Amino acid sequence: MSFDGRELRNAMGRFATGVCLITTVTEDGTAMALTANSFSSVSLDPPLVLWNLQDSSDVYDVYASPRYFAINVLALQQQELSSQYARKGQHAIEPAHYRDGKFGTPIIHDALVSFECELEATYPGGDHLIIVGRIVDMSEHAAGEPLLFYAGGYRELR
Repeated sequence: MSFDGRELRNAMGRFATGVCLITTVTEDGTAMALTANSFSSVSLDPPLVLWNLQDSSDVYDVYASPRYFAINVLALQQQELSSQYARKGQHAIEPAHYRDGKFGTPIIHDALVSFECELEATYPGGDHLIIVGRIVDMSEHAAGEPLLFYAGGYRELR
């Protein structure tokens, strides 16, 4: 069975998700951020999570195999950060937006939770790369509402 790409994308968009900034550091030390909503828990023991990277991403080479990366779950008031780092060519993180994590990954200020991960495995998945990370550190922000994405737009809990 064949699906129209736009029709399938719209149908998939009917599943509400949280919004994350995936952060890492390039070989030359540049802190990078990429907006994603493909984050999921895999296992509690061992603590594994995954996210998906589009093969055509302008930062594919940076994210396809970093030793460490962080998944930063954004709060409602961080919609501007999400939009900024979703743009092609706009992935270098402004220093005011993060601190260094224990393993050197950028941890976004005021994210609801940040999972610092070590790369566990990658798997091809159609037009994406499935990236599995082992959580090696975690920090939580005490309060806040999540930034959500649904049907092509940002949403909030009501």
